Amino acid sequence: MGVTGMLGARGLLLAALVAAPQQADVDDRLYGRVVTQGGAVYTGFIRWDLNEGSWADLLNGSKQLPVENFEEAERLRGETRRENRRNDRTIEFLGIRVSWDEDDDGDFPEQAESGIRFGHLSSLTVLDDRSALLVLRSGLEVELSGGSTDIGSDLRGVTVDDPERGEVELRWRDLDAIEFMAAPPGATPRSRRLHGTLRDRWGNAYTGYVSWDVDEIYTTDVLDGEEDGRSRKIPFDRIAAIERAGSSGARVTLTSGEEITLRGTNDVDSSNRGIQVSDPGLGQVQVAWDEFEDVRFHAPDRPTGYDSFGGGERLQGTVLTEGGDRYSGFIRWDNDEEFAWELLDGEYRDVVFDIEFGKIERIRKRSSRSAMVTLRDGRTFELDGSNDVNRQNKGVLVDTEEGLVLVEWDEFREVTFERR
Repeated sequence: MGVTGMLGARGLLLAALVAAPQQADVDDRLYGRVVTQGGAVYTGFIRWDLNEGSWADLLNGSKQLPVENFEEAERLRGETRRENRRNDRTIEFLGIRVSWDEDDDGDFPEQAESGIRFGHLSSLTVLDDRSALLVLRSGLEVELSGGSTDIGSDLRGVTVDDPERGEVELRWRDLDAIEFMAAPPGATPRSRRLHGTLRDRWGNAYTGYVSWDVDEIYTTDVLDGEEDGRSRKIPFDRIAAIERAGSSGARVTLTSGEEITLRGTNDVDSSNRGIQVSDPGLGQVQVAWDEFEDVRFHAPDRPTGYDSFGGGERLQGTVLTEGGDRYSGFIRWDNDEEFAWELLDGEYRDVVFDIEFGKIERIRKRSSRSAMVTLRDGRTFELDGSNDVNRQNKGVLVDTEEGLVLVEWDEFREVTFERR
């Protein structure tokens, strides 16, 4: 069903929904107090790295992995397996066998990709030109470093809409600390966060806060393209829906009901950098142009405000092995993620997923290369393409009452997480 069919007689209603101010426009918007290195203070709605502006959006980076994680896993694997791995270099020549130790310290990565929704954060303090200290609302402290443009000198900028000083644009080297908080009553943003439902080519739907071309996120941002050789710049508050029209164009339905086809820019063709949806019940998906079907913009049924987050507790649940053993307790997935705010990475037919562990009900191994992930809202996705969901997984550790247990991927069958 194309965009025209989706709208039908509801076109005028959609136009009203897009245009009408909503309380969600305030509640779901990223807000805080920003202190600069020079001591200036700005308070207001925040746009981070161009494509984040709501509490459900992700702050991406890399985290240092404790060497203790590796040491615990090695101890649990046992001395025999460790020696077998270290002495796996053997040759035989003229009846003489020669072996030598293989230094496999490099098997344990020092860092791992990470991320967290802004809503879990209490504050962010800049440490240096590539790292920051995050204090979660639970009180937990986490250090993230560059690995994306969200943290460090590659940051594309932070804009603070201070009601007294106007919009202030800051770079990473300008920042000292940010205190996050809900917007106060009466605060009025200049624009609304884009929100809608995106469908991929495989029929899956994702509803949440939209980042178009990993760039445009507000109703005042502009969709660029050419119509019959003429340049068009259309503010997103005039757009009701967008549908892919092959690799080189997009059909755009305006809130007035008019339909136009745009071509000629990376906003509307295969050079588009991707469409992200911060889906509150999932985490975030990024859909490439070839996998994109259409998006319909609409207001959220209810805002995903700052009070929707809490910092995240430790993961807890029951792991079932292929041999039928069950282990219950606190869980460290991939010998790395152990809190509900952390992310499980994977791909489904070239759609990239970052799923918040707190939204996962169950993970079941499908093969050495993939796993079936069931969300708490009932959606299921078979994911691959990441060591979170394949045989490169570094192990599932369970802290039981009897002690720490390691379940490796070839032994793992499924895990069910407790609701807490």
